[in-house]
Amino acid sequence: MQEGKYNIKAVSKLLDIQSGTLRAWERRYKFIEPIRNESGHRLYTEKHLQILKWLITKTKQGFTISQAVSLLESTGTLAPGVPETNRKDEQAIKLSDELIEALLNFNENKAHMMISQAFSMYTIEQTIVDVLGSILVQIGDKWERGEITSAHEHFASNIIKSRISSVMHTIPTNGFLPKALTVCAPGEKHEFGLLIFTIFLKRKGYETIYLGESIADKDLFTVLNIIKPSYLFMSCSLKENLAGTFKLVESLLKDFPDLKVGLGGAALSLISEEDRTAFSGVLMGDTQSKWEEWLKG
Repeated sequence: MQEGKYNIKAVSKLLDIQSGTLRAWERRYKFIEPIRNESGHRLYTEKHLQILKWLITKTKQGFTISQAVSLLESTGTLAPGVPETNRKDEQAIKLSDELIEALLNFNENKAHMMISQAFSMYTIEQTIVDVLGSILVQIGDKWERGEITSAHEHFASNIIKSRISSVMHTIPTNGFLPKALTVCAPGEKHEFGLLIFTIFLKRKGYETIYLGESIADKDLFTVLNIIKPSYLFMSCSLKENLAGTFKLVESLLKDFPDLKVGLGGAALSLISEEDRTAFSGVLMGDTQSKWEEWLKG
């Protein structure tokens, strides 16, 4: 597990991730430190591959890489072979464990009580990412390992997402700020990252209309003509949906010249340098500081 076996080219091929993306992740988030051989080249261990595979899986489930790394740090041993790292405080761990137990026992009343307790203990962002997001990851992992049924996974996910959504709709907005529309990119169903971004926008005061899962292109055009927002934000998590997303962006920019389009989501870290250059104006990044910088631009 600790022996360096794979160079960056091999890791890129095994995990279907560009070498440049991998280097950027390492440099920015420092969640692994490859071994260097005598020539100074990176060598990755089996443990490194397990961590990277876990993170990539989470990004495909709708988390940005920064959120996935945060979840890795807060959940510690979730990724197979990953050592304990920066575990959450004991009170948060106890609350999370009790909430998971309530969800897996289909105890809706207790689950809602525990979620309310979390919101009373932590900020909205901490509760959503560190507590509820962490639990979504754990539930998803349990389902993938066959430890729980799809019924457990659906029940737990629906409870958590409904509470996040309800919090989002209670945040007051500033009617003097531009109106924004948020929706998943074509073919996308993973809403977690988009929910977090929508809450970020609403807490900044933007009047934001949240549509959730992707809708037909023609329906999106109809909504835009009705609402006439200043901004449209889309989230793309899966690499296979990038081509359709970029095609839609080109159509939107042509038909709505005054509309400012922003793209986020895990898949954007996997695009080619050519696409990164061509669509640089719509790429928003994956951290709040980058989102704020994009909005100011």
